[in-house]
Amino acid sequence: MGLDFTVLPAFFALLLVGAGWTIAITVAAAILSFFGGIFLAVIALYGPAVLRYPFRLFAWLFMGTPLLLQLFLIYFGLIQIGIDLPAFVAGVIGLGLHFAVYNSDIIQAGILAVDRGQYEGARTLGLSRVQTIARIVVPQAVRSVIPPIGNNMIALLKDSALVSVIGVTELTLTAQLAISRTFRPFEFYLAAAACYYLINLVLEAGLRHIERRIQMAR
Repeated sequence: MGLDFTVLPAFFALLLVGAGWTIAITVAAAILSFFGGIFLAVIALYGPAVLRYPFRLFAWLFMGTPLLLQLFLIYFGLIQIGIDLPAFVAGVIGLGLHFAVYNSDIIQAGILAVDRGQYEGARTLGLSRVQTIARIVVPQAVRSVIPPIGNNMIALLKDSALVSVIGVTELTLTAQLAISRTFRPFEFYLAAAACYYLINLVLEAGLRHIERRIQMAR
C-alpha cells in the first residue's frame, strides 16, 4: 500500500485543534515551570532547613522518576484521595513541576554566580534580605540563565506529547484519532511531526528575541 497524502486535508481541522491544545498546554506548563523553578531555587538556597529538606525529597522524586509515571500519579493517583483533576490541568501540573525542578537547578547556578558585592551593596542601601533577593539577585540570575531555560522549554514542548496518554486531545492524540479512521499512520504521524517542528521554530525565534533584548538591556 503506497502513501496517500490526499487524506490529510479532511483532517486538517482536527490536527489544528490538536496543535492549539499542544500550544496551550506548553505555554501553561512553561509559565508554571519558570516561576516554580524560581521559587524552588530560592527555597533551596535561602529557605530554612524545615523547607530545604522536603524540597530535596521533592526534587529527587521528580528527577529520579519518569515523566510519564508522574503524569499517571497526578491524574489517576490523586483521584484515590479525593482530588479529581481534569486531564488538561493534570498535564500542566505534571509537566510544569517536572521542568520546574530542572529549571530550579539552572537558576540556583545563576544565583550563585551573581557577584556577592551586589548582595552586600543592596543591603548597604537599606534593602531587606527578601527585597535584595527578589529585586537584585534573582532578576540578575534569571537574565543570565535564559538560554538553558529556553532549552528546557523546547524539551517541554516535545514532552507535551506524553499528555495524550491521560486523554488530552493534543497533537499526537488527534493524529492517532485520524489514523484510527483512515489506517494511514505514516501520513498523519509525519503531519504531526511537521506541526511540532513549526511550533518549535516559532518557540526558538521567540527565545532568540528574548535573549537579544536581554543582551541589549545589559
